[in-house]
Amino acid sequence: MSTLLSQLEDVEMRFHELTEQMADPAVASNIDKLRTLGQERARLEKVVELYVKYRDGLEELKGAKELLEESDDAEMTAMAKEEIKSLTATLEALEEQLTTELLPNDPMDEKDVVLEIRAGAGGDEAALFAAELFDAYGRFAQTKGWKVETMNVSAGTQGGFKAVIASVSGHEVYSQMKFEGGVHRVQRVPATESQGRIHTSTVTVVVLPEAEEVDVQIDPNDLRIDVKRASGHGGQSVNTTDSAVRIVHLPTNIIVECQDEKSQHKNKAKAMTVLRSRLFEIERKKRQEEDSEARRSMVGMGDRSDKVLTYNFPQDRVTDHRIGLTLHNLPKIMSGDFDPLVTALRTHDQAERLKDNE
Repeated sequence: MSTLLSQLEDVEMRFHELTEQMADPAVASNIDKLRTLGQERARLEKVVELYVKYRDGLEELKGAKELLEESDDAEMTAMAKEEIKSLTATLEALEEQLTTELLPNDPMDEKDVVLEIRAGAGGDEAALFAAELFDAYGRFAQTKGWKVETMNVSAGTQGGFKAVIASVSGHEVYSQMKFEGGVHRVQRVPATESQGRIHTSTVTVVVLPEAEEVDVQIDPNDLRIDVKRASGHGGQSVNTTDSAVRIVHLPTNIIVECQDEKSQHKNKAKAMTVLRSRLFEIERKKRQEEDSEARRSMVGMGDRSDKVLTYNFPQDRVTDHRIGLTLHNLPKIMSGDFDPLVTALRTHDQAERLKDNE
């Protein structure tokens, strides 16, 4: 307990330091600095609130124990024992919360993300589900007050998306989206299926923390940039200027295309954001391997058997195979209600990290 209290005292001290710094006129006039300090202060605020409750509870428990020792009255003794029991349970719960809150944050949690969804096995049905899943994430983002901006779309032959790339920006986007990466399997009867047979299709989802220029330095000489006219469904030209941009990073052969904007400059900026994020993720995984951390592949080969989530429409359920969680009411989930899944995965992650810290 002494270690926990020492940590909490340090957190409270830092919280008050940040409060004072943010009140400084010199800091208040620097928007970037103020935002950085504000984000750190917001993360510590909950810990400080819990610590105040915990500290007050310890004082109350101390008083109740003193009362028990000093009292000769049977009624007062019974009351003190009941209070000690209640306070002990409350303090144990607060201690558990505080231990979880003091776990080291993923430094990426505050970042915006680049979201990529690609049709896997299943042809047209996979493309249709890729579009549905993208729309579901869009509605989830809306409930969080996030902004979704499409960067590039490759349309399916019968509708839907062969691939779609978008940026998602807002408060703690990566923190809540990072567990979505992997193969998502869908089981249902396609609209084109005359025999009523259930088909299994897959889409792959990648969630990358959005990298800024300070995170990744790219040598312009390592890039080949091509421009062309943007194309729509079936390959027809949709504008009369060379606005679509294709960037090849020569050392890694990573290829990024963007044609969603009418401006070549904007398409290039978006493509560079995606490229930086992909390169940043490669470096991040290298560092994880060097630190001997467990490396979990975000996307498999897209086979039907390689999955993290299964959406079974006939049985009205979604199953997360990583933690063995099954939820029902698929229409509600596909309307953007991913909170139950996100909460379960974050809770599981916290529990695993607590085990590692023991």
